[in-house]
Amino acid sequence: MEPVVVSACLTGVPCRYNGRVVESERGRALAAEGSAVVFCPEVAGGLSTPREPAEIVGGDGEDVLEGRARVVDITGVDCTEQFLDGARQVLDAARAAGARKAVLMARSPSCGCGQIYDGTFSGTLRPGDGVAAALLRRHGIEVDPA
Repeated sequence: MEPVVVSACLTGVPCRYNGRVVESERGRALAAEGSAVVFCPEVAGGLSTPREPAEIVGGDGEDVLEGRARVVDITGVDCTEQFLDGARQVLDAARAAGARKAVLMARSPSCGCGQIYDGTFSGTLRPGDGVAAALLRRHGIEVDPA
């Protein structure tokens, strides 16, 4: 089986910002097959579980990679560096495993693919990718939401 990067929260690891487990048949199936490179960019970047919810302010993950936007938690704490560090680590893990695909947590400021929250903490979605998803795409890895 070809290795696939999978957001750890999709495999039942309680690493989401609120510490809850996500029910994802696809994530659990990939992990059970042994083809998953299970990874949480936020935890890898040094953030705790649980943690305050965070959103990208001023753009999307691509904008964060370019220095045009920041990742900020709901209390106003800037956690951009942790998100960038975690994204670099997931890219390194994907490369080391030879993964060319990723199945990532929808709407996440790290792993969101195609849609993320708009940075207002109002529940409003906008087009765009999270920081890790944008970095993986930038390096030719196909990303899909779970």
